[in-house]
Amino acid sequence: MSEQLPQIILVGRPNVGKSTLFNRLIRSNRAITHDRPGITRDRMEGIVRRRGLPVFGIVDTGGITLDAHATVTEGPEGIRGFEEDILAQAEAAMQHAVAVAFVVDGRDGLLPLDEHLAAHIRRKGLPTLCVVNKVDGLEREDEQMAEFHSLGFPLLPVSAEHGHNINALCEELAALLPAPAPGDSAPDPAPPTLRLAMLGRPNAGKSSLINALAGEERMIVSDVAGTTRDSVDVRFSVDGKEYVFVDTAGIRRRSKITDSVERFSVNSSIKSSTKAHVTLLVLDATEGVSQQDKRLMDMLDTRKIPFMVLINKCDLVPPRALDQLRQNVGNSLAFCRHVPILTVSALKRSGLRKILPLATQIHAECQIRIPTGQLNRAMETALTRHQPPVVKRVRAKFFYLTQAETAPPTFVFFVSDAERVPESYARYLERALRHLFAISHAPVRLHLRSSHAKGHKKN
Repeated sequence: MSEQLPQIILVGRPNVGKSTLFNRLIRSNRAITHDRPGITRDRMEGIVRRRGLPVFGIVDTGGITLDAHATVTEGPEGIRGFEEDILAQAEAAMQHAVAVAFVVDGRDGLLPLDEHLAAHIRRKGLPTLCVVNKVDGLEREDEQMAEFHSLGFPLLPVSAEHGHNINALCEELAALLPAPAPGDSAPDPAPPTLRLAMLGRPNAGKSSLINALAGEERMIVSDVAGTTRDSVDVRFSVDGKEYVFVDTAGIRRRSKITDSVERFSVNSSIKSSTKAHVTLLVLDATEGVSQQDKRLMDMLDTRKIPFMVLINKCDLVPPRALDQLRQNVGNSLAFCRHVPILTVSALKRSGLRKILPLATQIHAECQIRIPTGQLNRAMETALTRHQPPVVKRVRAKFFYLTQAETAPPTFVFFVSDAERVPESYARYLERALRHLFAISHAPVRLHLRSSHAKGHKKN
């Protein structure tokens, strides 16, 4: 929906509070905020609503550092080496924006970096509001805003941290939107969008894969591990179908995480995987399967999160070694053999065409709903082919099967004594259901419930 709405871009030098403002405007803590400058690098999109209705899209960008000649200059440590990439991301966002919210720091006052960036924004010719952030009350407004009048933009004092004047900011930004043309109608409702999360260790190539699939340099890519910090939404369409990729920060072992920003990033990454329709776990073919990769597989399987494994950088590994690696990955997935494995290369663009159709299939399987009559006929078929084993001289009796929910498909067997059904037989029942109802790659949740009367109803 955000790309159907007019978009306003947040622009400013590092550490003026753009991400905190972004979170306030969308009423969600999506962007990572920290006192350290340079936390945001990629651009992030959200929706500003009034009275529950979407009004405009808002785009958060990284801190821009320009000199008097509009040339990128060195920024603070957090973005050092990424300055040109951050500017390129902001420039790309500005091409689609209808207005600019130019954010400055009322506590720091007007700095040369502000003046240079203001001149650059003026050359763009977009309607611009100068948002003087970190102004915490009426008593200091005049003092903190005085020198920003020289920029020539209309000013509005706010405090993103404390929420001061945020409602007024929404009104002022809405006033910058172009008036609808006569006869324009509201946009059609957005079609269902498949939401995909990228997950994996640092430097596995998650951002490169998103850029390759989206067909544009939407994410900053670097050999420096940990380039991506926020979980960033990238929207694009292929063959008329809408997709959102959520690029996430690389996940290292907890014992190696000593930095608070990385801790926030990792938590955001795991949270994103639980909210996506399908997660793409990216492995680096040059590094093999690490213990951390196995932990992530185990976490995804335990939480019954739909996922596939992408072995990236396969062009850098000899064919025989790649075959062995694929076998190793398969062995690591012995507890969830339904998970598909693809070998791909973001650099060479090989194997990419299979990703989106496979993700679509997994999502469709997660939504499957099977009538109770079909389920119980399937149960009888499975029991006839292979009876439950005798445990402690008694064979468990199966009375009834029902589907409790979807996403993932969850099935409940009512049996005489659930403790007499071994794990191996439960796995057989899952395989039988998968085969009978063509659930190839989605996770399946199976519950055994003790019941002493046939036809027992589920509470």
